Amino acid sequence: MRIKRVVIQGFKTFAKKTEFEFDPGITAIVGPNGSGKSNVVDAVRWCLGEQSFSLLRSKKTSDVIFSGSDKRARLSMAQVSLTLDNSQQELPIDFEEVEITRRAYRDGGNEYLINGQQVRLLDVTELLAQTGLGKRTYAVVGQGLIDKVLSLSPEERRSLFEEAAGITGYQAKRTKTLRQLEATEQNLTRAQDIIAELSPRLNYLRRQAERANERQQIAEDLRDMLRQWYGYRWHTTLSN
Repeated sequence: MRIKRVVIQGFKTFAKKTEFEFDPGITAIVGPNGSGKSNVVDAVRWCLGEQSFSLLRSKKTSDVIFSGSDKRARLSMAQVSLTLDNSQQELPIDFEEVEITRRAYRDGGNEYLINGQQVRLLDVTELLAQTGLGKRTYAVVGQGLIDKVLSLSPEERRSLFEEAAGITGYQAKRTKTLRQLEATEQNLTRAQDIIAELSPRLNYLRRQAERANERQQIAEDLRDMLRQWYGYRWHTTLSN
């Protein structure tokens, strides 16, 4: 699996739609300082789902959207599309090409698409995690990343290696399952509390129902006795 194409529009310094084609082999993007080479790497990392603004050399969502220049007005949206060669079916999706798109708006909203279909960030993360191609793996080595890796805490370094090994997706599913189990246990506890609260009331209603049945039976017995008594009196009156 490899990156075949990157299309950037409205992301940082890329005001107009810019397309990069990557042929098999080694590709180098060269240019003078300030020409936007690092922004290409940022665009790839951002499209893969990066949420850390510090790694994107930004402070908020609007910082990654073209802010305008003397000749161009600022834009309201940034979009990056990354096309992956999936001819070897390394990604668990039945397409030879997989296009991942991310959009950001100035109000802070983000959208994610896979082959044109809107998805969640979690869907993108799980899809890529199974191949080790994640937002912070060896696949994207940004400027100064090596120095940052050396200064990471043991826990942060372990997280980085786990993502590179491709087990992050399984851990995410495990975490999601544990949360669902916890929510289910909480619901069961609440249901048991409700049952405990209602039990005295149910017992009271049960006793009331039993008493009502007893009263109904007594009333029926009384009606039978009255019919028998009236019948006896009627028969006695006729006999006299």
